[in-house]
Amino acid sequence: MALEDFRATATRCARCSYCKWIPFAHVKSWRFAKGCPSIEYNKFQSYSASGRLCVSLALLEDRISCFDEGLTDIVFKCMLDGCCDVACKVCRYDLEPVEVMRQLRFQLIDNGCFPFQDIPLIDNLRKEDNMMMARKADRANWAEGLDVKDLTSEKAEVAFHVGCRFSFDEELRETPRTVVSLLKSAGVDFGIMGKDENCCGGRLCDMGYRGEFLKYAENNNDAWTTAGVKTVVTGCSDCYHAFKRLYPAELKNFKFEVIHITQYLDRLIQEGKIKFSKTVPLTVTYHDPCHLGRRGEPHVPWKGEQKKIRGQVLVYEPRKPRYNGAKGVYDAPRDVLKSIPGIKLVEMERNREYAWCCGAGAGVRERYPEFSSWTAGERIEEATATGAEAIVSACPHCERNFTDAVNDRGEKMKVYDIIDLVGQAI
Repeated sequence: MALEDFRATATRCARCSYCKWIPFAHVKSWRFAKGCPSIEYNKFQSYSASGRLCVSLALLEDRISCFDEGLTDIVFKCMLDGCCDVACKVCRYDLEPVEVMRQLRFQLIDNGCFPFQDIPLIDNLRKEDNMMMARKADRANWAEGLDVKDLTSEKAEVAFHVGCRFSFDEELRETPRTVVSLLKSAGVDFGIMGKDENCCGGRLCDMGYRGEFLKYAENNNDAWTTAGVKTVVTGCSDCYHAFKRLYPAELKNFKFEVIHITQYLDRLIQEGKIKFSKTVPLTVTYHDPCHLGRRGEPHVPWKGEQKKIRGQVLVYEPRKPRYNGAKGVYDAPRDVLKSIPGIKLVEMERNREYAWCCGAGAGVRERYPEFSSWTAGERIEEATATGAEAIVSACPHCERNFTDAVNDRGEKMKVYDIIDLVGQAI
């Protein structure tokens, strides 16, 4: 598809500003009522979803140029976290703000218009298959000393896809090592790709690099097929979104079961294969990663046509799937936390499909670090307001951004992955 295919969405937007807030029925206080970090930080209409729809329409009608520096800032200074999309669909079912913004990025990059900060990232991607500015040869260092199947030479039913952040961020490496220990103790037949693991490409897609995304999608699909994999488990929300939503939409032969590690752990706990023997006395609040929550809904194939009743009322035949965030992964992480002895879970005002973004998505952490840090700081302030001692998430990108924000601000808030707390309770 192309930006032109979404001209109708750009035209139909009523400029109601719903995209700037969480749905009004869920607002609990003025302080935590906003939903879009981009418009809240930049304070200018073009940085909202409705503003970017105006920009898209202007670009389609040749009223502005791709090669405008201000346009680049507007288009890419957004995490594509999807809160605007969820809020929009409270009263509209026929608009797709996030998809328009992704297509807008595709078009700009196809025309050679992209943030200069991308140059070293993409260079490293092409040389080392990651944007972490690390060497591909070091990708499996996190697994040193672990006796785990190598799926490049052995077969297994389950592939544990570690992801770039867990693989290369040395401060977070203990988390995937804990996953290996948990899966082993539960008797799961699993393996890893080790140094030959590929980037999922999901972040590339959100950043606007569709061609690179498709390359990694095809490579991963082929590698898992060759290894006899049936189920792919990942602890990264970006990877989960790529495998659950993007791959099935692009690859006709993608047939794997995709499960986030929190879902898998919840299943193993319920089956009695993971049992707790220790108490973890901690009051925590859970942060819903955008790509696991509202953007983590499974892909639903659709083929049909758009019609108007009496030339006015728009309908789709057959009914078009409505991605409004409700079918993301919300219960499994909370059920795992509640099952850990000693853990007390308290909720932030903005949660589930209305959660505030961590600030790391779609390349914003690398492109606009000050904006990224501000966004994380807003979430830390919301977490602190609950009285929690720790903020817990299920994505390494969220954890890295929160940890840096806590350190920069001298906060006392602790940051954990759910996996870390499960490991402490074993």
